[in-house]
Amino acid sequence: MKKISFTAIIEESSDGWFVGQIEEYPEVISQGKTIDELNENLVDALSLVTSSS
Repeated sequence: MKKISFTAIIEESSDGWFVGQIEEYPEVISQGKTIDELNENLVDALSLVTSSS
């Protein structure tokens, strides 16, 4: 299986949540209470976007 890397732009919001977007797929945006949770959510969002195209 081939491994692909993407760039995640991550910011911490004023309420302590982490918000992220995948640079190569600007429509993939998610959030999480931790960076690990955010990364999992971004992977899930990416799979939804790429499976529908």
